[in-house]
Amino acid sequence: MDARTSSLSQSQTRTRIPRKPRKGNEIALSIYRPHVVAGERLLKWTSPHTQIFRDNMSKALPESHLTRLFEVMAFSLDQSTRDGYASGLLRFTQYCDNINIPEVDRMPASEPLLASFIAFHAGKVASSTIDNWLAGLHFWHTINGAQWNGGDILSRAKKGAQKLVPISSKRAKRPPVTIEHLYALRNGLDLSNAFDAAVWSIACIAFWCCCRLGELVIPSTNLFDPIKHVARSTSLAFHTLPNSTEYGTCQIPWTKTTLREGATISITARDDPSCPIKALKHHLSCSKSIPSHAPLFSFETADGGWSPMTKGWFMARCNEVWVASGLPDMPGHGFRIGGATHLLLMGVAPDLVAAQGHWKSRAFMDYWRKIESILPLFMSSTGSASRVSIIEESMSAYRKKWKL
Repeated sequence: MDARTSSLSQSQTRTRIPRKPRKGNEIALSIYRPHVVAGERLLKWTSPHTQIFRDNMSKALPESHLTRLFEVMAFSLDQSTRDGYASGLLRFTQYCDNINIPEVDRMPASEPLLASFIAFHAGKVASSTIDNWLAGLHFWHTINGAQWNGGDILSRAKKGAQKLVPISSKRAKRPPVTIEHLYALRNGLDLSNAFDAAVWSIACIAFWCCCRLGELVIPSTNLFDPIKHVARSTSLAFHTLPNSTEYGTCQIPWTKTTLREGATISITARDDPSCPIKALKHHLSCSKSIPSHAPLFSFETADGGWSPMTKGWFMARCNEVWVASGLPDMPGHGFRIGGATHLLLMGVAPDLVAAQGHWKSRAFMDYWRKIESILPLFMSSTGSASRVSIIEESMSAYRKKWKL
């Protein structure tokens, strides 16, 4: 893991450079499609319609204002969303290239063209992939002032594609991260190593505090954004309750639902090997020389420098330990749903679980439906039929209380 030894100061100076297209991702050369990184395609890939649209807008607004407008519109999407949406634009472009669709007919794309594009990929990719591709194309049309021709034909094509999803793209339901996963992780990590100490701290907090991983770690070493990501200088404080229970509070600047309003993560000590307070303090003690502007879960490296923890490194290390322990690998969202399920199985009131995970009443009810679908898998090692019955009763009361 040599990449772990790189410092953020070095990575922040890197500029994202477009790579040579992978095999299968090639497109026909065109003045409308410059070679840019994926996240810039939505803004920089254009069409004859784009030129007409922007020429008309330039008659009313200065060029600098127009540039700013388009940049702000693009910024309405997270970097990961822009990258994902760009894949839809790429696949659509390849499809149009293959059947010789003229540039002028690609935007606004007719409904038959959009539906035919989806039908071509039906049975080859997951329905969620198709939805993501179409969302990207829709945004590309919006930012270029083009009409979106999504109607009944496209809707029927999407429904048909859902039924033709290949078995290979469907994954069997897996239990989320459980307390047993945390114990296995603890046994497989070397907590004298700063990197592993950071991994352990993130895992414990993500589980017990029902956090999204994006609230704790950054997507890659050169994508730290102080507006969205927790820094060492963040408002992190430790307190003790009258009953001697220790807890901590951490201000995060951004969440998926509150955006820049942020939120406060409440971290409570637990009489358990996976105590998140102990894990967090240990991480901080292992990496004392990290500057205050660095991401919270940065770690000291062997060469005397430091590096921020990325989601990719974190999940790779977790899954490395779990697979070696005979457990299945897990997706990142498994911590959030696993923590919520575990708290409910412990008898914690749904209102408190919802508050811990920053869910609104309706959102938590929707999340509960996801939990119901995996409970039979989860309870085999963590719960019991009687406990599940109690949870269902408490969730029923929660539903009535909030009139859901």
